[in-house]
Amino acid sequence: MKNLGIGTGRRKTSVARVYLRDGNGKVTVNGKELNEYFFQGEHSYIVRQPLLVTSTEQKFDIIINVYGGGINGQASACRHGLARALCQFDNENYVSLRNNGFLTRDSRMVERKKYGQRGARRRFQFSKR
Repeated sequence: MKNLGIGTGRRKTSVARVYLRDGNGKVTVNGKELNEYFFQGEHSYIVRQPLLVTSTEQKFDIIINVYGGGINGQASACRHGLARALCQFDNENYVSLRNNGFLTRDSRMVERKKYGQRGARRRFQFSKR
């Protein structure tokens, strides 16, 4: 099968590679059905959002390879990659995807732990005596 669009999405430490192919709306994530991989309805809805905005739910088969991070980060990375792939396929989708914020890479990351502290910002308990 020929890929119509390819997109890479990132969020926190998750990376998703998304491939658009001709089809009837089947979404596969790491070899599983979308609702099987993202078993909470909220996450599968997040992944489908770019399709709903561009009204192309039944137009493509989508294959997603995602790794790293947790379930929330992976769902958002899939959404970002899918939005990019839809833009690559048809540039007219750009305006609606941009207005909904699906093309913006969410750059928030976990702050690193600093030496001499318990965490990124948490200090050890101060003892006067």
